[in-house]
Amino acid sequence: GAGIEFFTGVEPGQTQIQVFARGNFSPAEVRNVMLDVESRVRAAGHIKGIVTQSGAGQQMGGDQQTAPDLIGSIFVEMTDRRVRDIDGFEVENLYREAIANMPGVRAEVVTVENGPPVGKEIQIELSGDDLDQLFAEATRIRTYMEEELGSELIDIDDTAPIPGIEWEFIVDRARAAMLGANMTEIGTAIQLMTNGIFMGDYRPDDSEEEVDIRVRYPAKYRGIDQMENIRISTVNGPVPISSFVSRVAQPKVSSIQRVDGARVVYVRANPAPGVVADNKLQEISAWLEANPPENGVFYQFRGANEEQEQSAAFLGQAFSLAMALMAILLVTQFNSYYQALLILSSVLLSTAGVLLGLLTTGQTFSVILTGIGIVALAGIIVNNNIVLIDTFNVLRREHPDWELRKIIVHTGVQRLRPVFLTTFTTGFGLLPLAMGVSVDLIGAEIEVGGPITSQWVSLASAIVFGLSFATILTLIVTPAMLALPKRLRDLFRRKPTASAPAQPSLAS
Repeated sequence: GAGIEFFTGVEPGQTQIQVFARGNFSPAEVRNVMLDVESRVRAAGHIKGIVTQSGAGQQMGGDQQTAPDLIGSIFVEMTDRRVRDIDGFEVENLYREAIANMPGVRAEVVTVENGPPVGKEIQIELSGDDLDQLFAEATRIRTYMEEELGSELIDIDDTAPIPGIEWEFIVDRARAAMLGANMTEIGTAIQLMTNGIFMGDYRPDDSEEEVDIRVRYPAKYRGIDQMENIRISTVNGPVPISSFVSRVAQPKVSSIQRVDGARVVYVRANPAPGVVADNKLQEISAWLEANPPENGVFYQFRGANEEQEQSAAFLGQAFSLAMALMAILLVTQFNSYYQALLILSSVLLSTAGVLLGLLTTGQTFSVILTGIGIVALAGIIVNNNIVLIDTFNVLRREHPDWELRKIIVHTGVQRLRPVFLTTFTTGFGLLPLAMGVSVDLIGAEIEVGGPITSQWVSLASAIVFGLSFATILTLIVTPAMLALPKRLRDLFRRKPTASAPAQPSLAS
């Protein structure tokens, strides 16, 4: 059908805009960028409250792999759903359009997650020992996602460091020892002409934040270009620090992430509105199998895909255990493997009804909510078969002279109304929730497609579809299957009659 998703998307009432930019921005420049983004978001409307934060800070949603070029975030609380004519997803789309195509700045709309999955829905973890290979593979995969899947994926990024250089100071220890220079003094001199030596901090009376106290050389002696002018006292007299210290430009790496001791880089993305992440994951997986990474680089899917596989495995085990326990209980009560199997066959019918309903309505299969609905149906739908078969056994004991067909007909007549009543009461009770309708009896309000009901649509739909479909088929299939054993016995016992031998004629 429409595809598989880990957890049903819940209509947001809050959202966050994350702003990214590359380059050495001053605090004033970052502030101006954030105010520009905020003004664009305000112009889109539907805002109850807004908070803007400059600096990387902490990403909402629990994502631990923060992009290195994050410069700020804006938290937006939307107006109440009842005063808006569009839902929260459409409001987020308005914000995306407002912040698109900003020169030198990239912004993403991130839904504040109230449940799983956490972080972006598509996450590819690359691991290996060679950082250059990892960064190259991350660039290759990101380029493929942007060029081939750019219309179906949004918010594509990676955790590779921002391109740049950093200066590495290399001390010639042998030459320093020959000249009598002390390593501690060399390190202190380098600190004094760069970032300074941290001595402590204090809080001014007019500030709420602490200020670092650092000791540095005077301004004219600061900077790495002053290595020729800075001298260190040695046993042979003052010697320029450049005599035994050299500087080398290295690729800038702000942080190195490790998982189980291996260096990792993440490539991440979100599906565009209306696109199922699982379908795009399959496309990316097929492309990676056809175009594998270089030797020494390994990949695996994280995020929602990983949690989805774990949850599916758990629900599969729970479903199998529930079926096994029900089978044991039914065999001990009915003393018949055939009748126990016949009762459990309704579970297959209910599962088929769930899948058929999702296919007809175009809904996605939620591993969590639809899976729980199927497991719950296993305990609900067997009741219809239990009452039918139990009534069949009682009538067969009380009326041994009745034909099998008559017993089956009386069984269906006696249990038709109870079976339909239980199905209708359950189905109609869940029907408003399955249709996304919320009824507030106290406030006398009816809301369609609200954020509360949207979370449980998949669960309610699974129960309604499966229960309705399986109940109708149960009333047809179960009586037919009760008559099947006798039909088979009669068929195998029936033997062709031999022709009678010819009688001798009296006239002969």
